[in-house]
Amino acid sequence: MSNICRFTSAALTMGVIAISVPALAESPNQQAESPYGYKLNDNSVYIHGVLSQMEGRLNGQNAYFRWDGQAWAGTDENKIWFKTEGRKYAGRTEDGDQELLYDRPISRFFDVQAGGRYDLDSRPGRGWAALGVEGYAPEFINVEATVYASDQGHYAARLIASYNLYVTQFLVAQPQIEMNFYTKRDPARLVGAGLADIDAGFRLRYEIGRKFAPYIGVADYQQFGGTAVLARQHGEHARDLRFVVGIRTWF
Repeated sequence: MSNICRFTSAALTMGVIAISVPALAESPNQQAESPYGYKLNDNSVYIHGVLSQMEGRLNGQNAYFRWDGQAWAGTDENKIWFKTEGRKYAGRTEDGDQELLYDRPISRFFDVQAGGRYDLDSRPGRGWAALGVEGYAPEFINVEATVYASDQGHYAARLIASYNLYVTQFLVAQPQIEMNFYTKRDPARLVGAGLADIDAGFRLRYEIGRKFAPYIGVADYQQFGGTAVLARQHGEHARDLRFVVGIRTWF
């Protein structure tokens, strides 16, 4: 009799579990699958930032400082991004680029971003509307692809790709490339039409505490076409190969 009671109790328990599992799978937190996975009712606001490049670029004769960073604040679905990059050379600020963007996921690996960009440095400023995507391509290659439009009928595009190769748990090798394109000449900013420049580099960093990573590497900055012609006319070199030393940090 006791065996029958134990069997009956076990059967009832399994029945309750069988009924409960589908109900849990369709809980209010996971009622429908969004393009980037099951939607969670989590409206917590998070803040994250990274200075991916804070470095000196050296070639034995002179040096300049370059920075490249971004930060975001928001929920899993809606974020505000700020991106900044540029360089300080011979007392002038060059290639200054500041962007403020709205970000929203469109798939498991990519977000769409829309907003504005302003070229703020020692040369005449330019304002742009911006639309692009950022995320991970196959093999976890980080990709940013953005198109820009100005109110003066100028259009531009930027493609950035990088990859983190973990040599050890803390030692990371990172190849990276950035390409810029413009549809029209802008002599005031020393920009020609077509492919303007490529900034390619290879950096080897050591991550201390996961939030602080000194690094060394090489960077090859090269200008093309009309941009290279304008650079030479102003006494600049169209190609600049340098040794880099810097710090990458997160918050």
